[in-house]
Amino acid sequence: MRRPAGREPAPARRAGADLDLLPLLISALALAALLLGGFVVVAPNRLLSGTPLSLWQAAGPGGAVSLLAILGVIALLATRPALRFQRVLIGLAAGALMLLSLALAGMAASEQAVAAGRLTRVSLGAGFWTLFVAGLLLLADGAERESRRAGKALPLLATLLGLAALIASGRLAQLSLAREYAVRQQAYLDELVRHLELTGAGLALALVAGGAIGLLAYRRPQRAGPVFAVLNIVQTIPSLALFALLIGPLTVLTGLFPALRPLGIAGIGPFPAILALGLYGLLPVARGVHAGLSAVPNTVVQAALGMGMTRRQIVRHTLIPLALPTLLQTLRLTLVQLIGLAVLAALIGAGGLGTFIFQGLGQTAADLVLLGALSAIALALVADTALRGLALFLARRPQR
Repeated sequence: MRRPAGREPAPARRAGADLDLLPLLISALALAALLLGGFVVVAPNRLLSGTPLSLWQAAGPGGAVSLLAILGVIALLATRPALRFQRVLIGLAAGALMLLSLALAGMAASEQAVAAGRLTRVSLGAGFWTLFVAGLLLLADGAERESRRAGKALPLLATLLGLAALIASGRLAQLSLAREYAVRQQAYLDELVRHLELTGAGLALALVAGGAIGLLAYRRPQRAGPVFAVLNIVQTIPSLALFALLIGPLTVLTGLFPALRPLGIAGIGPFPAILALGLYGLLPVARGVHAGLSAVPNTVVQAALGMGMTRRQIVRHTLIPLALPTLLQTLRLTLVQLIGLAVLAALIGAGGLGTFIFQGLGQTAADLVLLGALSAIALALVADTALRGLALFLARRPQR
């Protein structure tokens, strides 16, 4: 039988073309971990090991069915890639998964506090963390692949508002993590501010020195190789070792020149921590500045010279604006790296969120460790998201 003229055969559908495999895989892994692991862990006090409770035991039939239903909705949406707002809907469902998991864990903690006494501690179990991380991954994946800015922001904003409302409601107050925070609220705020100060000072040092090195390497390419070789050596030193290596020389220096001590220079404390953070930030900043400036076409620089612009004007009004996307990426990566490294500053008496991590390790208090670790992770995520958003805004802003 002949085909009508002008009609082409329909293309064969590729296997898996009607599935969004990543949400399906994440949902399946979350379901398996939830069924096999404890949702919360109940302990007699903050130091003793606890007994894991399954989702069904902790949240009851209603809560368990609700969470499983949300996972089912995510899996169903993953099979509908042609749906107009598929990624936005998956993001909203992922946010609901995270919020409902947290609300059910808080409810379980309140019930256990009433039933077993105030000393009882209810910690978040492996099943909860699997669900929460699964939701976070789905949110990030949807924001990365969604092309519309409103579609990127809506699930994240809805989740953040829901989280703020949940915390403000007091439903999480009996969770062990929340109780650790309540006991140390003022100390936590002080160490959070100290962490931000250390990170900001280290970043400022890295930006000034690394930016100058990157500009020097751009202007004099023959010196770029030796300069980056030295910075590579600094970067290969383990972070903990670098913090420790600075103690000896700075102690000797302040011994020879006691007048430096009133300035805050000492072998332990904030100064060596800031210095170490700045040294670790040198290589990414210098390489980022060098790469960004080198990516600007030489014809643009020659045209600026032909217009009578000075070298400084060329850098300020031509090179930096054109290299701005690369420079923002460099700033984002360096800031996230330094937020994480600043945790180690607590080991040399500089304070910061690492204080809670190492106190918790010493006391075998897992929730105290989580208080510091999750706060550092949250800071890094906020910094990363804010700078990604700024880069996206500047990239889409109409050029004048």
